[in-house]
This record gives sequence, C-alpha cells and structure tokens, in this order.
Amino acid sequence: MIRIFRHYISSVFLWLFFAEFGIFLAAMYYGSNLRFLFAESWYTEEYVLIASFIFATVLSLCLTGIGLYRRTLARDDYDLFPRMAVGFAAAIVILVSIYYFFPQFQIARSVLAFAFAFAFLGLVISRLLFYRYTREERLKRRVLLVGHGRQAQKVIDTHTGYLYKGFEVVRCLAIEGEKPVVDRHLVIEGNENIMDVVKQDGIDEVVIALDDRRRNLPVDQLLDCKMSGVDVLDLLSFYERENSIINLDNLYPSWLIFSDGFATGGYRVMQKRLLDILASLVLLAVAWPFMLLTAMAIFLESGWKEPIFYRQLRVGEQNRNFSVLKFRSMRTDAEKDGVKMAKRQDDRVTQVGRFIRKYRIDELTQIFNVLRGQMSFVGPRPERPEFVEKFVQTIPYYRERHRVKPGITGWAQLCYPYGENEYDAIQKLQYDLYYVKNYSLFLDLNIIMHTIEVVLWGKGGR
Repeated sequence: MIRIFRHYISSVFLWLFFAEFGIFLAAMYYGSNLRFLFAESWYTEEYVLIASFIFATVLSLCLTGIGLYRRTLARDDYDLFPRMAVGFAAAIVILVSIYYFFPQFQIARSVLAFAFAFAFLGLVISRLLFYRYTREERLKRRVLLVGHGRQAQKVIDTHTGYLYKGFEVVRCLAIEGEKPVVDRHLVIEGNENIMDVVKQDGIDEVVIALDDRRRNLPVDQLLDCKMSGVDVLDLLSFYERENSIINLDNLYPSWLIFSDGFATGGYRVMQKRLLDILASLVLLAVAWPFMLLTAMAIFLESGWKEPIFYRQLRVGEQNRNFSVLKFRSMRTDAEKDGVKMAKRQDDRVTQVGRFIRKYRIDELTQIFNVLRGQMSFVGPRPERPEFVEKFVQTIPYYRERHRVKPGITGWAQLCYPYGENEYDAIQKLQYDLYYVKNYSLFLDLNIIMHTIEVVLWGKGGR
C-alpha cells in the first residue's frame, strides 16, 4: 500500500494498471504493424507512438472508471466481461470523438480494430495471471495481532470476499483478561516474546487490536519491534489504510487532534472551486439532453399540475442550511405523515423516480447548487436538518462531516450503499470522515472517475 496525497492506493493494483497500460500501448503499436505487414504503412513511427499513447490512456481511464482497478472489488461484484465491454465501448466513443475534433491524431479503422482485438486478448490474459498469482500467500503482508478478542476477529474478517486481500493474519497474541474470540490455532500465549514471533513467522507488521485499550500493552517489546524496522499500527491507522475509513468504534479525540490531515483553506479552496466549476460545466454540457428527457418523463407521468423539480432544505458547510434542487422522484404527498428516510422498495417513489434514482439522474440538477457555491462537486452528501439534529445526538463526531461543502458525489457514495437508517448513517460517516481528513485534488479526481461505475452499475440507488 502506498499513500499519494494522503490517500491510500494499493501498490499491487497500481502495478497492474501500469502493466496493462503497457499492454494497450503494445496493442496499438503492433496492431498497426500487423495491418501494414504486407503493405507500406501510412504512418510514421512517431505518429504510431503518439496514437498508441492516446489509445492506451483513453482505454486505461475508461477501465479505471468502471472499477477494474478498484482494490475493494468483491468477487460477487467483479463481472469482468460486462465491465470490459462497457469500458471498451466508452473508449471507442471517446477515441472517435478525439479523432473527429482533432483529425491530426486520426488512425485508420482497420488499425483501431486490430488494436482493440489485441488489447482485449491482452487484458484477459493479464487478469487471469493477476488473480492466479495474487492468491499466493508470499505476496501478502504477514500480520501479528496484539489481542485475540472481538476487535482481532474484525481485523481477520477485513476484506473477506474481496478479489485481492493484501494481508494475512498469521498470529494473535493473547492478552490477559481479554475474552478469546479468534480461532485458537492462531493464538499464542502472552508470555511469548513478540520479537521472537516476528522473526520466527516472518511478520511484516504488528497491529494493536485490543477490545479494551486500557489493558496493559507490552510496550518494551513493541518498541523493540518498531526500532527493528517492523511496522506497528493502531486499529485506527490500520482501518484508514485498509478500508479507507475512520473507524468510529476506536476513535477518540486525541487521535483526531494529533493525526495528520484535516487541512483546509489556502490554495486548496481555490483549487477545489476551480474543479467544481469545470466539472459542473462539463457534466452540464454532456447531461442536458438526459435532464430534458427526465423533465419530459416526469411531466408525462404526473401531468402538468405536478412539479418537475423539488426543493428540499439540507445542511451544508459549517452547518448552514440551503435548498437543494432535485428532479422530483416521489409523489407530492410523500411526506404527509412526516419526514422519513428513503428505504428499499419505497412505495412513495414514482416509476420514473425509481429509474432516475437508480442511475442518480435526479441529482443532476444539483449542478446549479455547485455553480452557486452552495455545494461542491465532491463531498459528503448533504442531509436534511431533521436527520442531522437526531444523528448529532446519537452518533459521535457526526457534526464533523460538515467541515467541508457537501457534494453531488462522495467517498461514502462510492464505498457504501444508499443509507436508510441510523446504522447506515454510522457506516457512511466513517467514509465521510476519511474524506474530510484526507481530501485533495487527487482524491476528488479519483472519486469523480469512479462515480462512472456507480452510475452505470446503479450502485446504491433507492
């Protein structure tokens, strides 16, 4: 795992990205060579290299956008060939657009066909090899847990079901007075010297996973490990790295005070505002036909007497309220019995509303909230004041998510399904706090890129 602008990226998937980028470069280059195998080429060597770079860049970004380099991709959610099909189709559209607006980069259709064929074959082989060899235990970090209770078991279960799990829990050190939960075959007695275990089992890092932080730690032994080059992590740092969350179960004020991040102000504000305006204008230029069709569909379903748009009070930056603009997706009497959170199979949602919610089309009008400066393109989703008032009383640190502007899309929206109760609000808050702590232009671009996957796969819609 490496950290780029405070956001953790899997080094394994990063290497996979560069390896497949190289495959796509070669696909265009050798596709051109094969096309002109028995004839003189129409292109110079330099032209083919430029075309290869454009081809590889576009295809790599499209595959990134539909989630093929997401480290949290689960086996049940993999869908390699459907994702490849969508990614390749998007790449074709983008490349044709580039060739239309910039004819100086145009490449023959026959060369493009060879390039896509080679790229498809290369990608399939690459993925087969990747998921075969990443199962090898020697490629994973070997972890020793200090603790053998409930928190230790949670660490063991982390990433269960993912296509690639970057670590393996090798041993759990028993701590006196802690109720055992983990498999007893992993447990070693507390009188064992940690450094001896590290050497014997080839441990790469030690994670403090205690149910009760007040229990005595073998501080001298942990210091010995740290000074010997072995990483020692607390649970908060472990979950921040592995799950990209700020884990509320283990969060305490001093960690927030002394940890890095939470930087605001200065050039970051200007940088983020420029991205907001640029991204909103680009999205508006692309999405206006869908917005027009949506307005027509709502009109046809509900008639001319019912409103097409819906304004709703939400809590924004620094707890300031503002009116968010959305396409109406519920009946006009949806809240006759009071304010309620949306839920699965909500009978208040119209037929058109169900579709536009699934694909997030109802959120498109919030572009105007962004242009007015009330929202950002990327940030925690704005919540209603009635729910915020309740959650502030029952969920610790909930108010901290309002340190930044709310967004059309956000880290929690990528990583967690649509919330319908307080439990979901807690889970999403962990992702929102991660974003507030670590937000940067790089993370915003990462989120915008992966929002394509959310829209196309309809993740999280209600």
